Amino acid sequence: MNIWAILLLVMALSFIVQAVLNRKINKYGKVTLPMTGAEVAAKMLADNGLNDVSITQVNGKLTDHYNPADKTVNLSREVYSGRNLAAAAVAAHECGHAVQHATGYAPLQFRSALVPIASFASKWVQWILLAGVIVIEFTPALLYAGIVLFATTTLFSLVTLPVEINASRRATEWLDFNRITSSYNSDGEDTTAMARDALKWAAMTYVIAAIGSLATLFYYIAIARER
Repeated sequence: MNIWAILLLVMALSFIVQAVLNRKINKYGKVTLPMTGAEVAAKMLADNGLNDVSITQVNGKLTDHYNPADKTVNLSREVYSGRNLAAAAVAAHECGHAVQHATGYAPLQFRSALVPIASFASKWVQWILLAGVIVIEFTPALLYAGIVLFATTTLFSLVTLPVEINASRRATEWLDFNRITSSYNSDGEDTTAMARDALKWAAMTYVIAAIGSLATLFYYIAIARER
């Protein structure tokens, strides 16, 4: 019952965090800046000497990501063309990952090494866990195998946390140093603080995901122990 309560709490928190993040993105998307997200990304990459990293536009909302395999900063349409604070913050955050890659940031390297394993695990883990629960009386090893696979995805979620937090820190420091967000809007609000706030709530989605993954892992471990 305690684990079910935790899982329900995590689901509620995930909904709340996502709602707050969407509200923050919409709010800060109305704070105009002279540069587009693509221009912010290009400047941050150039300032860090990353001339071999390209910037592309991708479909979808909040689909922004850095791909270390082909060294591309992929920005959603709203971020790529947006001349606002939210677009600048997101673009700089993704470039933060590019800087991590170029400087050999250890947590990013570890996460990249986990990608093939985590991808395989996430594809099959739910089916193996379901089958393991059904036939646990006859083949308990199947449930244990599922738990090991799920533990891999949980580890990936945990390793993602320092990677995302560090990328946000690099982004806000660079934005502030270059005075891209070092100003006040018409309401007297510090735009650098706004950028930091937007990225903080974006990072919270990863925190909640990691907590949820841990809670689910403990749930399956509890099933295995009870049986």
